[in-house]
Amino acid sequence: MTSGILKIGHRGAAGHVAENTTESIKKGIELGATGIELDVHCCASGELVVFHDFTLDRVTNGTGDISKYILSELKKLKVLDEFAIPTLHEVMNVIDNNVLMNIELKGHNTAKPVVEFIEFYVERKGWSWHSFLVSSFQNDLLEQVYEANQNINLGILNDTNLEEAIIFARQINAVSIHPDYTMLTQEKVKKIQAHNLKILTYTVNEKEHIERLKSYGVDGIISDFPDRL
Repeated sequence: MTSGILKIGHRGAAGHVAENTTESIKKGIELGATGIELDVHCCASGELVVFHDFTLDRVTNGTGDISKYILSELKKLKVLDEFAIPTLHEVMNVIDNNVLMNIELKGHNTAKPVVEFIEFYVERKGWSWHSFLVSSFQNDLLEQVYEANQNINLGILNDTNLEEAIIFARQINAVSIHPDYTMLTQEKVKKIQAHNLKILTYTVNEKEHIERLKSYGVDGIISDFPDRL
């Protein structure tokens, strides 16, 4: 990961443009993000698609489980009546190796295809292992990535127990812990960093909270408004 505080756009720039769309990701980069966080699922035809929820209902004109649709069906849907659901490959064309790509594993079967995806871009397209960071709340998925390829940087999402996250980080050689910002105190930040782990905290949108977390010395902030970072 890069030096200095990471300014990570949450699902692109979700405070400005519909989350997890190529347009939102472009906006995040335009607003100065040095990293982009996005979520992935596998659709029924096998492609990795960038989408947060397990179901389509909240942000699209479709309904039901995203994993039950093939890509051509998903491409007919609209996010917030306007935008397309992108594949992870389409997002790569936008990011173009200019910022850190933080891929959050959402779908239960995403570990193996994400490993293969990253290996393809590193081995065939000239990207660096450090161009990617794979995170998840689901420890089993992170374990699968670790077992498949230990070159891939891992981050542990956590909103319940930081002690458990530190212990698990040692087991899979994670580089970062991604806690809910409301869990953090300066003491907790220093304790995590003492274990040689970076802290990338989410989802921090209000200026007063951003400034407080910066004063704690966190390594990165994930925000719907990367322009506020």
